[in-house]
Parts: sequence; structure tokens; C-alpha cells
Amino acid sequence: MLKAKLLVPFLILGLAVFSVSALAQRDRKKKNEGNFTSARLTEAERIFSDGEKYYILEDYTKALFYFQQVLEYTPDNATAYYKIAEIFLKGNKEEDLIKAEQAIEVALKLETKNKYFYLLASQIYATHHLFDKAAQTLETMIKEIKGTEEHLYELAGLYLQENKIDDALKVYRRAETELGINELSSLQMQRIYLVKGKLNEAIAEGDKLIQAYPDEERYTLAMAETLSQQGQANLGITYLEKFIATHPDAGNSKVLLAGLYRDSGQEKKSREYITQIFDDAEVEVGSKVLMLGTYNAVLSQNKSKKVHDSELENFAINLFKKLKTNYPSDPNVNLVGGDLFIMLEKNEEARKEYSFAVKHGASSYEAWQNLLFLETQSNLPDSVIEHAEQALELFPNQGMIYYFNGIAHLQKKNYREAVQTLEQSRKLTTNNPNLLGEILGMLGDAYNALNENDKSDKAYDDALALNPNNDYVLNNYSYYLALRKANLDKAEKMSSALTKRQPDNPSYLDTYAWVLFQLGKYKDARKVMEKVLPSGRSNAIFYEHYGDILYQLGEIDEAVAQWQKAKSLNGNNEVLNKKITNRRIY
Repeated sequence: MLKAKLLVPFLILGLAVFSVSALAQRDRKKKNEGNFTSARLTEAERIFSDGEKYYILEDYTKALFYFQQVLEYTPDNATAYYKIAEIFLKGNKEEDLIKAEQAIEVALKLETKNKYFYLLASQIYATHHLFDKAAQTLETMIKEIKGTEEHLYELAGLYLQENKIDDALKVYRRAETELGINELSSLQMQRIYLVKGKLNEAIAEGDKLIQAYPDEERYTLAMAETLSQQGQANLGITYLEKFIATHPDAGNSKVLLAGLYRDSGQEKKSREYITQIFDDAEVEVGSKVLMLGTYNAVLSQNKSKKVHDSELENFAINLFKKLKTNYPSDPNVNLVGGDLFIMLEKNEEARKEYSFAVKHGASSYEAWQNLLFLETQSNLPDSVIEHAEQALELFPNQGMIYYFNGIAHLQKKNYREAVQTLEQSRKLTTNNPNLLGEILGMLGDAYNALNENDKSDKAYDDALALNPNNDYVLNNYSYYLALRKANLDKAEKMSSALTKRQPDNPSYLDTYAWVLFQLGKYKDARKVMEKVLPSGRSNAIFYEHYGDILYQLGEIDEAVAQWQKAKSLNGNNEVLNKKITNRRIY
């Protein structure tokens, strides 16, 4: 800390000389006091600069220390109090806000014509939820300091915070008088009138803004949307039609107008405008995609209601064709096309669109999921595995992707890979018991193929614990137990229950017959198989099983005849050929 140096006067003997010397000493004392004050100010400025430096560096603890030091040299330094208030405002404690209020109030007492002091004070009070005090501070500032009328909008906002909408309305009126018609005051007054239920006054405010800025499309759009929300869609249509008449390239207005036409039941007019919009290169592709998405939603609703509207379907398809022609490399176009085709059950077209979309950067999880579903449905396991691996790089925690991957590996008899992916899917699937049951069922199949029978049985049992009527699990579990000749009583119980619920399913009946065969109940097995074969849905396995049953009943010739039928459907079965040649089972 610098200290001012005091000059010591010379002592001169003699009265007359002393008198002159005394006067000179008094003059020097005044000069020294001035030097002392100047030095304090200089030191205060240096310390203030240090405080500003640390404030900029966001080291607020050091900054506060230096600003408080400034007050030791210049106790009436209003700016130092202002900076201290700024720092305490950054705190998140109640005591910090109180200290901020105290500091800014001192600053305002010391200096009443600095608008930044008032603005900070208002901010501090508002942060402390003292909205009345914050508003009064701004009122005082606007009254005391010319040129601060622009802060009338903040003042109105404070009144709105307290739900003093009438006071806010008056302030917006003042702002309009002082600053002219503008978006902020007009739209806010419109909202206030709507809250008060005064639709005509709200419309008048919107009209005033539109008349002041007749070429500003968004004001007409805002008015039309507001009217639509207030049940005045037809009036909103009038505003849009008027604007489009003088602004024929107003694409956004056409988009909204088409929507309002549709909402008001004027579907023909709506589709005419939509067709224009889809041909208009000035309208952004995102708006067009959203419009087609809206029709997809309508088609989805129709589907759930079992309503078929071929005219609407064709219209939507034609819109998509326009999009694809005009935006051939936009993946969002392919996404909305995939959604459209999957809705129309055009699965191959949907698969192609989703495949193109993900290949060209689409990051929608739904798109990947739909693609994997469609590829699984189309029996394309190689594509499923490839795309599932790609999808997992984007969505590593999605159990559904592992699920599809597991299905594909199971189809390709990659049983170890199937187990790994299905187990991962199982871990990630916690809130979907139906899906979890399917996963467990497939795990049962995969473990069975790996001859890990205990794990297979455990997976099947876990699946049945979730859903005792899981047909897939009941059938496969029963069949594999029968093949292993293990726990046949349980297999019979499960298979019998399944066929009682599904008496016309040939696969389930065949399983039941095979369980009975393994139990030595050949006559009962024959009765069951005789329900299967006349169904017209028989396959090689069914005929082979029937032949085995007949063989055990001593009907060798008929057994061979059934094996020959099986061979005609599956000629590469060596065991079957051996049965026919040697006229016996193995």
C-alpha cells in the first residue's frame, strides 16, 4: 500500500521570519493533502483494474477481494459496489442475493443516473422473486434517465411474471407510443387480449401489425394460426388467401393454408395447394416431408379403423414420387417413403426406401428397426446381420437390434453367435415381457442346437413363467424333449394343452403326435396324425412321422408308402432313404 510522504518544514529563527514561514507551511499542507488524495485515487484505480482482470477470468473470489479493497481507498465508489453486486448475483445462495441487493442499493444511492445500476438492481430483485421491487426499479430508471424507454418491454415482462396483465398491457401501450408499432408489443398485447377473452381486440392488434408491415409473411402466419387455435379457421383462411394474392411466392402461407383447408373439410382445395407446394422449389423439403407425414398418419388411422381410401393412398404415393424426383439424395425423403409403404403393406418398396435412407446417413432408430423387421420378414438373414452390426454402432443399448441379429444367426444356424446376441438382447430388454418371452424362446432353440440342454430347458421355463400360453415355446419345448426322450410327461402335458387351444394347427398336432409316439402311445399318435394329413398342409416331416407311427403299429407297407411321400418332398434325407430301402425305422 502506498503512503503519501509528508513534507517537514524548515525551522527558521526569528519572529518575522517565522510568520512568513508559517504562511508558507500552511500552503504546503494544503498541497500535501491534495497529493495524498490523488495517490489514494490512483491506488484505487489500480486495485479496481486488478479486480476487473480477475472478474474477466471468472475468478470471482479474488475479484471480490479487490473490489472490496477499492472501497477502503474510495468508500463512495459506486462502481465498486456495482461490481460487488454483480459477483454476489452469480452465487446460488439466499445470502448471496441479499448481499447483492445491499451492494446495488448503496450504488444507486451514490449514483442515481446510471442505467446499468438500475438494470442490475432489477435483475437481482427478479432473481429473488421480488418482482414488484424489480418493476419499481425500472419505472424509476425510465423516469429519471432519458433514452431508457427501450426497457419498457422488460418492465411489462415483470408485470406478466406477477400476472398483472392489465399493468403489462398499459406498459406495452406506452412502449408502442414511445417506440412505435413493433412485433414484440403487438403480439404480446394480442396474447393478453386472448387471455382476457377479448378476441376482437386481439384481432385488432394483429391487424395493426400486418398493416404496418404488409410484406412480412410471418405476421400473417401468426394471425392465421392464432385464429385457427381460437376456432376461427375460416377467418384465418381469409387472411392467408389475401396475402397469397399479393405474394404468390409465399410458400409458408400456402403450406399453412393447405392445412387449414384440410382441417376445415375442404380437402379438394387442400390437395390442389399441396400439389403446387410439392412442385415449388422455393418451399423447403422439410415442410414437404412433414406434409406427407401428416397423410401417413391419416392412412394409419384409416388402417386401424379398417377404412380403405384408394384415392388418398394414390395421392400420397404421387406426392412421394414428386419428392423422390426432386430430392433424390435426401434420406428424409426415403424415410417418409418407407413409412408410407409400410403403412400400405408394400413391404418390398418400404425395405428399399429404408435401406437407401440408412445407407445415406439417416440416424432414425425407427428406420433401422423397420429395416431389420422387413429384412427378417423377407428371410434375408445376411442383410439383417450386416445392418444390425451397423445399427449397433449407433444404438449399442437397443435390445431390439440384438434381437433381430439373433434371429438372423439362428436362421443361418450360427448358434453360438445367436446365443451371444440373444443373451445381450435379454439383458437390455427389461420392460417388455412379450419381447423377452420371444427372446427366451429363441435362446431355448439355440441352446438346444448346441446340446446345452440344461440352459435350453431353463430358457424355455423362464419364457413360460412370463407367459404360460406361449405357443411357440410350448411347441418347441415339447418337440425337443420328445427328440431327447426326456421329461416326456411334461412334454405331453404342454403339447396337449397347446393342441386343445389350437386344434387346427398341423405343426402343433405333429408335435403332439411325436410326443405320444415317444411315450409308446402309437394308436393315440395315429389318431392325431390323421387330423394333420387331410389338412392339405402336410410336409415331409409329417409324412415321415406318420410312417414311423404306422411301422410301430405293424403296418409296414403303409409305413413305406408314407416314407416315399416324404422322400418326394425331401429327397436328400439319407435316413429316410435308408428306411425305405430296408423297410424299417432307425
